[in-house]
Amino acid sequence: MKTAGRIPRYFFKLAVGCALAALPCAPAVAQDKSGSLLIYAIDVEGGQATLLVSPEKASLLVDTGWPGSGGRDAGRIEAAMKDAGITKIDHVLITHFHVDHVGGVPNLVEKVKVGEFLDHGVNREDSDITRHDYAAYVKAIGNTPRRTVKPGDTIEIPGLSTIVITADGEHIKSVPGVTPKANPYCASEPKWDLDETENPRSTGVLVRFGKFRFLDLGDLTKAKEIPLVCPANLIGHVDLYLVNHHGFNLSNSKAFVDAIAPRVAIMDNGAHKAGSPEAWQTVHESPGLEDLWMLHTAEDSDAAHNSAESLIANLKGGADGAYFKVVAKADGSFSVMNSRTGQTKDYAKKNWPGDAAQWKVAPR
Repeated sequence: MKTAGRIPRYFFKLAVGCALAALPCAPAVAQDKSGSLLIYAIDVEGGQATLLVSPEKASLLVDTGWPGSGGRDAGRIEAAMKDAGITKIDHVLITHFHVDHVGGVPNLVEKVKVGEFLDHGVNREDSDITRHDYAAYVKAIGNTPRRTVKPGDTIEIPGLSTIVITADGEHIKSVPGVTPKANPYCASEPKWDLDETENPRSTGVLVRFGKFRFLDLGDLTKAKEIPLVCPANLIGHVDLYLVNHHGFNLSNSKAFVDAIAPRVAIMDNGAHKAGSPEAWQTVHESPGLEDLWMLHTAEDSDAAHNSAESLIANLKGGADGAYFKVVAKADGSFSVMNSRTGQTKDYAKKNWPGDAAQWKVAPR
């Protein structure tokens, strides 16, 4: 799962004009001064590293990617920080203790000042590799403040409302401002078995910036997705959905995805990791979806279950670390920029009710 044995092409780009960046060169982007939330879906080759920066320049990093590879993932995080105009990270949220999420912490703390680490507590998985990765995490953070969060807790980020939805296998009972509605998709949803890995323990957050709503639940699996939306949808709709579990079919149950009905989804898959046809199809067909963006072409899938090339950051055979940059406004409008192409797509504000069950949008 790690990349080794060759130098990624983005390092050659560093030598010819992007010497201070670990992300591929993209057309110059003017610094936003109009009060926007920035969200970077950073390519860590099938893991997760998602950076949020508020209009006040307060920051939250969700997960840190892989270890090793010459500090590749920490370098890509640093480059996103530079683009956002920040020099430290206020909060690092570790969704769970798998290596593709927590493994990058030792490299990160060597390069970046962190205000605090947040996680669900202790490792719950009975496997040597996860015990090793959890121990490496605890050792790396040293004396940096660390806080265990539970559903209903908030992460204080000026300008944003950030609430913990899931943690350590539990979920929030209600979301402030959301009226739960009966979910008609529950009746046809199978009963899913609970796996015993760290995945269903994932710490997930709902981030609100005015009318804009972003959902990131880490690698939450189906058995823990369903209680969030069945029998009633506790979350409501979201504007941007970071696809659960990199687009594995162990996650992304139809009753869940159709209930939250994202306008736009970003899948942080790798070239040969996740991006499952079943999960892709479920997200692609969800009510009201406008676009499904992918960090990589899913090379083990077919063309029918990959998005259009303009919506993919790293095409087949590419490993350049191209990323997505979301710029969200408080009125609910936002844009997504693909660093590979330098092109931006805008999404206008919508005057939809606050709960997805009230939408009048027909499924695609």
